[in-house]
Amino acid sequence: QVQLVESGGGLVPAGGSLRLSCAASGRTFSNYVVGWFRQAPGNEREFVAGISRKGGTPYYVDSVKGRFTISRDNAKNTVYLQMNSLKPEDTAVYYCAAQASSYVSSLANVYSYWGQGTRVTVSS
Repeated sequence: QVQLVESGGGLVPAGGSLRLSCAASGRTFSNYVVGWFRQAPGNEREFVAGISRKGGTPYYVDSVKGRFTISRDNAKNTVYLQMNSLKPEDTAVYYCAAQASSYVSSLANVYSYWGQGTRVTVSS
């Protein structure tokens, strides 16, 4: 069992930055790949970024490449999502998710553990 808690959301103007954190507790965190997903009102949950167990090989959806950076610190049981050059279309609730796997998936139903989400609002 892994418990995930996101933080760092808020209201920022377009062009601004936020850093989201996903703090994990429970099982050995380094055994889990982690993904960030987001869900805007009326939309399906969308994969944003994912990172492998040891922190290499990040994956991003095309719409955030070059603007978002995912990283992890297994010593702190935390995964981060640095979001720069934010756009109004990035507005959503952001969730982190974890799965005991050796590869990163962009499919939400692959992930067993989810946080409660943190809201990001980007004003135009």
